[in-house]
Amino acid sequence: MARISILGIGYVGVVSAACLAEDGHTVVAVDVDPAKVAKLNAGEAPIVETGLTPLLERNVARGRLSATTDVSSAIAETDLTFICVGTPSASDGAVGLNYVKQACKDVAAAIRQKSTFHSVVVRSTIVPGTMESECIPILEQVSGLTAGDGFGVGYYPEFLREGTAIDDNYNPGLIVFGTIDPVTEQLLRDINAGLPCACNVVPLATAEMIKYTSNSWRAVKVTFANEIGNIAKACGIDGQLVLKVLCSDDKVNMSPYFMRPGFAFGGSCLPKDVRALRHLAGEREVSTPLLDSVLTANAGQIERAETMVENAPGKSIGMVGISFKAGTDDLRESPLAELASRLISKGFDLRVYDPSVSVAYSHNMGGSGRGNGIVPDLKERLVDEIDELIEGADILLVGNRYEEAVEPLTEAASTKSLVDLTRINPKMRSGGLYAGICW
Repeated sequence: MARISILGIGYVGVVSAACLAEDGHTVVAVDVDPAKVAKLNAGEAPIVETGLTPLLERNVARGRLSATTDVSSAIAETDLTFICVGTPSASDGAVGLNYVKQACKDVAAAIRQKSTFHSVVVRSTIVPGTMESECIPILEQVSGLTAGDGFGVGYYPEFLREGTAIDDNYNPGLIVFGTIDPVTEQLLRDINAGLPCACNVVPLATAEMIKYTSNSWRAVKVTFANEIGNIAKACGIDGQLVLKVLCSDDKVNMSPYFMRPGFAFGGSCLPKDVRALRHLAGEREVSTPLLDSVLTANAGQIERAETMVENAPGKSIGMVGISFKAGTDDLRESPLAELASRLISKGFDLRVYDPSVSVAYSHNMGGSGRGNGIVPDLKERLVDEIDELIEGADILLVGNRYEEAVEPLTEAASTKSLVDLTRINPKMRSGGLYAGICW
Protein backbone atom coordinates (compact mmCIF):
# COMPACT_ATOMS: atom_id res chain seq x y z
CA MET A 1 0.00 0.00 0.00
CA ALA A 2 1.12 3.56 -0.74
CA ARG A 3 1.92 6.43 1.60
CA ILE A 4 0.07 9.43 0.20
CA SER A 5 -0.14 13.12 1.10
CA ILE A 6 -2.97 15.25 -0.23
CA LEU A 7 -2.75 19.05 -0.43
CA GLY A 8 -6.18 20.63 -0.05
CA ILE A 9 -8.99 19.39 2.18
CA GLY A 10 -11.69 20.65 -0.12
CA TYR A 11 -14.27 18.56 -1.94
CA VAL A 12 -11.85 16.55 -4.11
CA GLY A 13 -9.13 16.32 -1.47
CA VAL A 14 -11.24 15.06 1.39
CA VAL A 15 -13.19 12.53 -0.70
CA SER A 16 -9.95 11.22 -2.22
CA ALA A 17 -8.33 11.03 1.21
CA ALA A 18 -11.24 9.07 2.68
CA CYS A 19 -11.46 6.60 -0.20
CA LEU A 20 -7.70 6.02 -0.39
CA ALA A 21 -7.53 5.39 3.35
CA GLU A 22 -10.48 3.02 3.07
CA ASP A 23 -8.53 1.13 0.40
CA GLY A 24 -5.73 0.60 2.87
CA HIS A 25 -3.33 3.39 1.99
CA THR A 26 -1.81 5.65 4.62
CA VAL A 27 -3.00 9.18 3.93
CA VAL A 28 -1.92 12.53 5.35
CA ALA A 29 -4.17 15.44 4.33
CA VAL A 30 -2.78 18.98 4.36
CA ASP A 31 -4.59 22.31 4.49
CA VAL A 32 -3.79 25.87 5.51
CA ASP A 33 -7.08 26.06 7.43
CA PRO A 34 -6.57 24.74 11.00
CA ALA A 35 -10.34 24.31 11.41
CA LYS A 36 -10.52 21.84 8.47
CA VAL A 37 -7.52 19.98 9.85
CA ALA A 38 -9.08 19.71 13.31
CA LYS A 39 -12.38 18.46 11.87
CA LEU A 40 -10.74 15.77 9.78
CA ASN A 41 -8.56 14.60 12.71
CA ALA A 42 -11.77 14.27 14.71
CA GLY A 43 -13.28 12.13 11.95
CA GLU A 44 -15.70 14.86 10.96
CA ALA A 45 -16.51 15.84 7.38
CA PRO A 46 -15.81 19.46 6.35
CA ILE A 47 -18.41 19.15 3.55
CA VAL A 48 -21.78 17.50 3.01
CA GLU A 49 -21.29 14.33 0.94
CA THR A 50 -23.23 11.08 1.11
CA GLY A 51 -21.31 8.36 2.96
CA LEU A 52 -18.26 10.50 3.70
CA THR A 53 -18.49 10.78 7.50
CA PRO A 54 -18.42 7.01 8.18
CA LEU A 55 -15.32 6.65 5.99
CA LEU A 56 -13.55 9.46 7.83
CA GLU A 57 -14.50 8.16 11.27
CA ARG A 58 -13.44 4.61 10.47
CA ASN A 59 -10.09 5.46 8.93
CA VAL A 60 -9.07 8.09 11.47
CA ALA A 61 -9.78 5.47 14.14
CA ARG A 62 -7.67 2.93 12.25
CA GLY A 63 -4.78 5.35 12.08
CA ARG A 64 -4.74 5.36 8.29
CA LEU A 65 -5.93 8.95 7.91
CA SER A 66 -4.62 12.12 9.57
CA ALA A 67 -4.42 15.81 8.79
CA THR A 68 -1.91 18.58 9.34
CA THR A 69 -1.06 22.15 8.37
CA ASP A 70 2.62 21.20 8.00
CA VAL A 71 3.47 20.45 4.37
CA SER A 72 7.05 19.46 5.11
CA SER A 73 6.15 16.78 7.65
CA ALA A 74 3.46 15.38 5.33
CA ILE A 75 5.91 15.11 2.43
CA ALA A 76 8.58 13.58 4.66
CA GLU A 77 6.22 10.81 5.75
CA THR A 78 4.88 9.96 2.26
CA ASP A 79 6.06 8.92 -1.20
CA LEU A 80 3.29 10.39 -3.35
CA THR A 81 1.53 13.76 -3.20
CA PHE A 82 -1.78 14.66 -4.78
CA ILE A 83 -2.33 18.40 -5.30
CA CYS A 84 -6.09 18.98 -4.98
CA VAL A 85 -6.34 22.74 -4.48
CA GLY A 86 -8.94 24.96 -6.15
CA THR A 87 -8.57 26.69 -9.52
CA PRO A 88 -11.23 29.42 -9.48
CA SER A 89 -11.81 31.60 -12.52
CA ALA A 90 -9.73 34.73 -12.84
CA SER A 91 -11.48 38.02 -13.60
CA ASP A 92 -10.86 37.56 -17.34
CA GLY A 93 -12.22 34.01 -17.36
CA ALA A 94 -8.81 32.32 -17.35
CA VAL A 95 -8.14 29.50 -14.94
CA GLY A 96 -6.78 30.79 -11.63
CA LEU A 97 -3.49 29.08 -10.85
CA ASN A 98 -2.39 30.90 -7.70
CA TYR A 99 -3.23 28.02 -5.36
CA VAL A 100 -1.70 25.41 -7.67
CA LYS A 101 1.52 27.39 -8.04
CA GLN A 102 1.83 27.87 -4.29
CA ALA A 103 1.17 24.20 -3.69
CA CYS A 104 3.91 23.30 -6.17
CA LYS A 105 6.32 25.63 -4.39
CA ASP A 106 5.47 24.16 -0.99
CA VAL A 107 5.83 20.58 -2.19
CA ALA A 108 9.09 21.32 -4.03
CA ALA A 109 10.61 22.96 -0.95
CA ALA A 110 9.78 19.86 1.08
CA ILE A 111 11.09 17.47 -1.60
CA ARG A 112 14.39 19.35 -1.56
CA GLN A 113 14.92 18.10 1.99
CA LYS A 114 14.27 14.45 1.09
CA SER A 115 16.82 11.86 0.05
CA THR A 116 14.24 9.50 -1.47
CA PHE A 117 12.23 9.69 -4.71
CA HIS A 118 8.90 11.47 -4.39
CA SER A 119 6.07 11.66 -6.94
CA VAL A 120 3.98 14.82 -7.37
CA VAL A 121 0.61 14.39 -9.06
CA VAL A 122 -1.74 17.29 -9.77
CA ARG A 123 -5.47 16.54 -9.61
CA SER A 124 -6.67 20.15 -9.78
CA THR A 125 -8.40 21.16 -13.02
CA ILE A 126 -5.81 23.00 -15.13
CA VAL A 127 -5.86 23.95 -18.82
CA PRO A 128 -3.76 21.97 -21.33
CA GLY A 129 -0.07 22.80 -21.13
CA THR A 130 -0.10 23.97 -17.51
CA MET A 131 1.92 21.03 -16.21
CA GLU A 132 4.67 21.68 -18.74
CA SER A 133 4.64 25.47 -18.64
CA GLU A 134 3.94 26.17 -14.96
CA CYS A 135 3.98 23.22 -12.58
CA ILE A 136 7.11 21.36 -13.67
CA PRO A 137 9.29 24.51 -13.94
CA ILE A 138 8.25 25.58 -10.42
CA LEU A 139 8.89 22.12 -9.01
CA GLU A 140 12.32 21.95 -10.63
CA GLN A 141 13.37 25.47 -9.72
CA VAL A 142 12.41 25.25 -6.06
CA SER A 143 13.53 21.66 -5.46
CA GLY A 144 16.76 21.94 -7.44
CA LEU A 145 15.94 18.54 -8.97
CA THR A 146 15.06 17.35 -12.47
CA ALA A 147 11.51 16.18 -13.16
CA GLY A 148 11.32 12.52 -14.09
CA ASP A 149 14.72 11.81 -12.59
CA GLY A 150 14.95 13.54 -9.22
CA PHE A 151 11.21 13.36 -8.61
CA GLY A 152 8.13 11.97 -10.34
CA VAL A 153 5.39 13.96 -12.06
CA GLY A 154 1.85 13.15 -13.11
CA TYR A 155 -1.50 14.67 -13.92
CA TYR A 156 -4.54 12.68 -12.78
CA PRO A 157 -7.87 14.50 -13.25
CA GLU A 158 -10.85 13.58 -11.11
CA PHE A 159 -14.39 12.93 -12.34
CA LEU A 160 -16.25 12.99 -9.04
CA ARG A 161 -19.76 14.41 -8.92
CA GLU A 162 -20.94 16.12 -5.78
CA GLY A 163 -23.53 14.01 -4.01
CA THR A 164 -22.32 10.76 -5.61
CA ALA A 165 -18.55 11.20 -5.23
CA ILE A 166 -17.83 8.05 -3.25
CA ASP A 167 -19.78 5.87 -5.64
CA ASP A 168 -18.04 7.62 -8.55
CA ASN A 169 -14.69 6.81 -6.95
CA TYR A 170 -15.45 3.09 -6.74
CA ASN A 171 -17.48 2.85 -9.96
CA PRO A 172 -15.72 5.27 -12.31
CA GLY A 173 -16.80 5.90 -15.87
CA LEU A 174 -13.33 7.11 -16.81
CA ILE A 175 -9.81 6.82 -15.41
CA VAL A 176 -7.13 8.81 -17.20
CA PHE A 177 -3.71 10.07 -16.20
CA GLY A 178 -0.40 11.14 -17.64
CA THR A 179 3.07 10.75 -16.17
CA ILE A 180 6.67 11.37 -17.23
CA ASP A 181 8.29 8.55 -15.27
CA PRO A 182 7.62 4.84 -14.69
CA VAL A 183 7.54 5.08 -10.88
CA THR A 184 4.64 7.53 -10.85
CA GLU A 185 2.79 5.62 -13.55
CA GLN A 186 3.04 2.39 -11.56
CA LEU A 187 1.84 4.11 -8.38
CA LEU A 188 -1.26 5.38 -10.17
CA ARG A 189 -1.89 2.01 -11.78
CA ASP A 190 -1.65 0.31 -8.40
CA ILE A 191 -4.03 2.79 -6.77
CA ASN A 192 -6.63 2.12 -9.48
CA ALA A 193 -6.08 -1.65 -9.63
CA GLY A 194 -9.29 -3.57 -9.12
CA LEU A 195 -11.62 -0.77 -10.17
CA PRO A 196 -14.14 -1.71 -12.91
CA CYS A 197 -12.62 0.67 -15.46
CA ALA A 198 -9.57 0.63 -17.72
CA CYS A 199 -6.70 3.03 -17.04
CA ASN A 200 -6.06 5.37 -19.98
CA VAL A 201 -2.42 6.49 -19.85
CA VAL A 202 -1.84 9.51 -22.08
CA PRO A 203 0.53 12.50 -22.35
CA LEU A 204 0.17 15.16 -19.63
CA ALA A 205 -1.45 17.77 -21.89
CA THR A 206 -3.89 15.19 -23.26
CA ALA A 207 -5.03 14.32 -19.74
CA GLU A 208 -5.48 18.03 -19.00
CA MET A 209 -7.53 18.45 -22.19
CA ILE A 210 -9.70 15.41 -21.46
CA LYS A 211 -10.79 16.93 -18.14
CA TYR A 212 -11.90 20.17 -19.79
CA THR A 213 -13.52 18.29 -22.65
CA SER A 214 -15.52 16.22 -20.18
CA ASN A 215 -16.83 19.21 -18.28
CA SER A 216 -17.55 21.24 -21.41
CA TRP A 217 -19.32 18.31 -23.08
CA ARG A 218 -21.62 17.89 -20.11
CA ALA A 219 -22.36 21.62 -20.15
CA VAL A 220 -23.16 21.47 -23.87
CA LYS A 221 -25.47 18.48 -23.35
CA VAL A 222 -27.42 20.29 -20.63
CA THR A 223 -27.75 23.39 -22.81
CA PHE A 224 -28.81 21.36 -25.86
CA ALA A 225 -31.41 19.45 -23.85
CA ASN A 226 -32.77 22.71 -22.46
CA GLU A 227 -33.04 24.30 -25.91
CA ILE A 228 -34.86 21.25 -27.28
CA GLY A 229 -37.09 21.23 -24.21
CA ASN A 230 -37.94 24.90 -24.68
CA ILE A 231 -38.84 24.38 -28.34
CA ALA A 232 -40.85 21.26 -27.50
CA LYS A 233 -42.85 23.02 -24.79
CA ALA A 234 -43.60 25.90 -27.14
CA CYS A 235 -45.07 23.31 -29.53
CA GLY A 236 -47.09 21.57 -26.80
CA ILE A 237 -44.69 18.61 -26.61
CA ASP A 238 -43.09 16.97 -23.56
CA GLY A 239 -39.39 17.77 -23.98
CA GLN A 240 -38.26 15.21 -21.42
CA LEU A 241 -40.04 12.43 -23.32
CA VAL A 242 -38.34 13.55 -26.54
CA LEU A 243 -34.88 13.30 -24.98
CA LYS A 244 -35.66 10.07 -23.11
CA VAL A 245 -36.55 8.30 -26.35
CA LEU A 246 -33.60 9.89 -28.19
CA CYS A 247 -31.15 8.67 -25.56
CA SER A 248 -32.37 5.09 -25.95
CA ASP A 249 -30.68 5.00 -29.38
CA ASP A 250 -27.08 3.96 -28.83
CA LYS A 251 -26.52 3.08 -32.50
CA VAL A 252 -26.69 6.62 -33.88
CA ASN A 253 -27.73 9.36 -31.47
CA MET A 254 -25.63 8.24 -28.48
CA SER A 255 -22.88 6.68 -30.59
CA PRO A 256 -19.21 7.70 -30.37
CA TYR A 257 -19.21 7.70 -34.19
CA PHE A 258 -20.13 11.39 -34.28
CA MET A 259 -17.58 12.30 -31.60
CA ARG A 260 -14.54 12.13 -33.88
CA PRO A 261 -13.00 15.54 -34.64
CA GLY A 262 -12.66 16.10 -38.36
CA PHE A 263 -14.41 17.90 -41.19
CA ALA A 264 -17.81 19.57 -41.46
CA PHE A 265 -21.15 17.76 -41.63
CA GLY A 266 -23.40 17.91 -44.68
CA GLY A 267 -25.89 15.90 -46.69
CA SER A 268 -29.59 16.14 -47.35
CA CYS A 269 -30.70 16.02 -43.70
CA LEU A 270 -28.53 17.63 -41.05
CA PRO A 271 -28.07 21.16 -42.47
CA LYS A 272 -31.67 21.65 -43.58
CA ASP A 273 -33.13 20.18 -40.39
CA VAL A 274 -31.05 22.41 -38.13
CA ARG A 275 -32.26 25.38 -40.19
CA ALA A 276 -35.86 24.21 -39.96
CA LEU A 277 -35.71 23.69 -36.20
CA ARG A 278 -34.22 27.15 -35.71
CA HIS A 279 -36.97 28.62 -37.89
CA LEU A 280 -39.62 26.81 -35.87
CA ALA A 281 -38.10 28.14 -32.66
CA GLY A 282 -38.09 31.64 -34.09
CA GLU A 283 -41.79 31.36 -34.94
CA ARG A 284 -42.46 30.36 -31.33
CA GLU A 285 -40.18 33.14 -30.03
CA VAL A 286 -37.83 30.64 -28.39
CA SER A 287 -34.16 31.60 -28.13
CA THR A 288 -31.71 28.96 -29.42
CA PRO A 289 -28.15 30.31 -29.07
CA LEU A 290 -26.58 26.85 -29.16
CA LEU A 291 -28.41 25.73 -32.30
CA ASP A 292 -27.73 29.14 -33.84
CA SER A 293 -24.01 28.51 -33.51
CA VAL A 294 -24.05 25.05 -35.08
CA LEU A 295 -24.14 26.06 -38.75
CA THR A 296 -21.75 28.94 -38.08
CA ALA A 297 -19.22 26.56 -36.53
CA ASN A 298 -19.74 24.09 -39.37
CA ALA A 299 -19.01 26.77 -41.95
CA GLY A 300 -15.93 27.69 -39.98
CA GLN A 301 -14.59 24.16 -40.39
CA ILE A 302 -14.86 24.48 -44.16
CA GLU A 303 -12.96 27.76 -44.00
CA ARG A 304 -10.33 26.10 -41.83
CA ALA A 305 -9.77 23.40 -44.45
CA GLU A 306 -9.68 25.99 -47.23
CA THR A 307 -6.93 27.91 -45.44
CA MET A 308 -4.93 24.72 -44.88
CA VAL A 309 -4.96 23.94 -48.61
CA GLU A 310 -4.06 27.52 -49.53
CA ASN A 311 -1.07 27.34 -47.19
CA ALA A 312 0.26 24.22 -48.89
CA PRO A 313 2.68 24.72 -51.81
CA GLY A 314 1.33 23.99 -55.28
CA LYS A 315 -1.62 24.75 -57.54
CA SER A 316 -2.90 21.31 -58.55
CA ILE A 317 -5.06 19.38 -56.10
CA GLY A 318 -5.91 15.70 -55.99
CA MET A 319 -9.07 15.44 -53.92
CA VAL A 320 -10.17 12.13 -52.38
CA GLY A 321 -13.93 12.19 -51.93
CA ILE A 322 -16.43 14.86 -52.90
CA SER A 323 -19.78 13.39 -51.82
CA PHE A 324 -20.97 14.33 -48.34
CA LYS A 325 -19.67 11.02 -46.97
CA ALA A 326 -17.96 7.88 -48.23
CA GLY A 327 -20.10 5.18 -49.82
CA THR A 328 -22.64 7.46 -51.49
CA ASP A 329 -22.79 9.62 -54.61
CA ASP A 330 -24.97 12.20 -52.86
CA LEU A 331 -23.51 15.71 -53.15
CA ARG A 332 -26.43 17.57 -51.57
CA GLU A 333 -24.94 20.18 -49.24
CA SER A 334 -21.66 18.28 -49.28
CA PRO A 335 -19.03 20.36 -47.47
CA LEU A 336 -16.41 18.76 -49.70
CA ALA A 337 -18.21 19.97 -52.80
CA GLU A 338 -18.38 23.45 -51.28
CA LEU A 339 -14.66 23.31 -50.51
CA ALA A 340 -13.86 22.11 -54.04
CA SER A 341 -15.90 24.93 -55.55
CA ARG A 342 -14.05 27.54 -53.51
CA LEU A 343 -10.65 26.17 -54.43
CA ILE A 344 -11.53 25.99 -58.14
CA SER A 345 -12.74 29.59 -58.04
CA LYS A 346 -9.34 30.57 -56.60
CA GLY A 347 -7.51 29.09 -59.57
CA PHE A 348 -6.58 25.64 -58.32
CA ASP A 349 -6.55 22.80 -60.85
CA LEU A 350 -8.63 20.19 -59.02
CA ARG A 351 -9.16 16.51 -59.83
CA VAL A 352 -11.32 14.11 -57.82
CA TYR A 353 -11.14 10.45 -56.83
CA ASP A 354 -14.55 9.33 -55.59
CA PRO A 355 -15.54 5.76 -56.51
CA SER A 356 -19.19 6.19 -55.62
CA VAL A 357 -19.65 9.33 -57.70
CA SER A 358 -17.69 7.77 -60.58
CA VAL A 359 -19.94 4.68 -60.56
CA ALA A 360 -23.04 6.87 -60.70
CA TYR A 361 -21.72 8.69 -63.77
CA SER A 362 -20.32 5.62 -65.55
CA HIS A 363 -23.61 3.74 -65.20
CA ASN A 364 -25.67 6.76 -66.25
CA MET A 365 -27.68 6.58 -63.05
CA GLY A 366 -30.55 9.00 -62.93
CA GLY A 367 -29.12 10.60 -59.82
CA SER A 368 -25.62 11.12 -61.22
CA GLY A 369 -24.11 14.15 -59.57
CA ARG A 370 -27.25 14.62 -57.52
CA GLY A 371 -27.09 17.76 -55.51
CA ASN A 372 -24.12 19.14 -57.44
CA GLY A 373 -24.81 22.68 -58.42
CA ILE A 374 -21.49 24.20 -57.46
CA VAL A 375 -18.60 22.10 -58.83
CA PRO A 376 -18.12 22.95 -62.51
CA ASP A 377 -17.40 20.09 -64.94
CA LEU A 378 -17.42 17.52 -62.16
CA LYS A 379 -17.68 14.54 -64.48
CA GLU A 380 -14.56 15.63 -66.37
CA ARG A 381 -12.65 16.15 -63.12
CA LEU A 382 -13.16 12.56 -61.92
CA VAL A 383 -10.16 10.21 -61.89
CA ASP A 384 -10.68 6.44 -61.79
CA GLU A 385 -7.40 5.37 -60.15
CA ILE A 386 -5.93 6.69 -56.91
CA ASP A 387 -2.35 6.35 -58.24
CA GLU A 388 -3.23 8.56 -61.20
CA LEU A 389 -4.69 11.18 -58.85
CA ILE A 390 -1.59 11.17 -56.66
CA GLU A 391 0.82 11.38 -59.57
CA GLY A 392 -0.83 14.44 -61.08
CA ALA A 393 -1.25 16.49 -57.91
CA ASP A 394 0.93 18.95 -56.00
CA ILE A 395 -1.44 18.82 -53.02
CA LEU A 396 -3.44 15.82 -51.84
CA LEU A 397 -6.71 16.69 -50.12
CA VAL A 398 -8.39 13.76 -48.35
CA GLY A 399 -12.05 14.31 -47.53
CA ASN A 400 -13.48 10.78 -47.45
CA ARG A 401 -11.76 7.57 -46.45
CA TYR A 402 -11.54 4.79 -49.01
CA GLU A 403 -9.57 1.74 -47.86
CA GLU A 404 -7.86 1.16 -51.20
CA ALA A 405 -6.50 4.71 -51.07
CA VAL A 406 -5.05 4.60 -47.54
CA GLU A 407 -1.73 2.90 -48.30
CA PRO A 408 -0.80 4.92 -51.41
CA LEU A 409 -1.82 8.17 -49.70
CA THR A 410 0.22 7.32 -46.60
CA GLU A 411 3.26 6.67 -48.78
CA ALA A 412 2.70 9.85 -50.78
CA ALA A 413 2.61 11.95 -47.61
CA SER A 414 6.39 11.65 -47.37
CA THR A 415 6.92 13.44 -50.69
CA LYS A 416 3.79 15.54 -51.28
CA SER A 417 1.71 17.98 -49.26
CA LEU A 418 -1.27 16.14 -47.82
CA VAL A 419 -4.22 17.87 -46.12
CA ASP A 420 -6.20 15.24 -44.23
CA LEU A 421 -9.80 15.94 -43.19
CA THR A 422 -10.71 12.35 -42.24
CA ARG A 423 -7.50 10.82 -40.76
CA ILE A 424 -6.32 8.11 -43.10
CA ASN A 425 -3.82 6.82 -40.56
CA PRO A 426 -4.29 7.24 -36.78
CA LYS A 427 -0.52 7.23 -36.28
CA MET A 428 -0.05 10.37 -38.37
CA ARG A 429 -0.15 13.85 -36.84
CA SER A 430 0.48 17.27 -38.32
CA GLY A 431 4.10 17.91 -39.17
CA GLY A 432 6.30 18.26 -42.26
CA LEU A 433 4.24 17.83 -45.44
CA TYR A 434 1.29 16.32 -43.57
CA ALA A 435 -1.48 18.46 -42.06
CA GLY A 436 -4.46 16.99 -40.20
CA ILE A 437 -7.41 19.28 -39.59
CA CYS A 438 -7.82 18.41 -35.89
CA TRP A 439 -4.69 16.39 -35.06
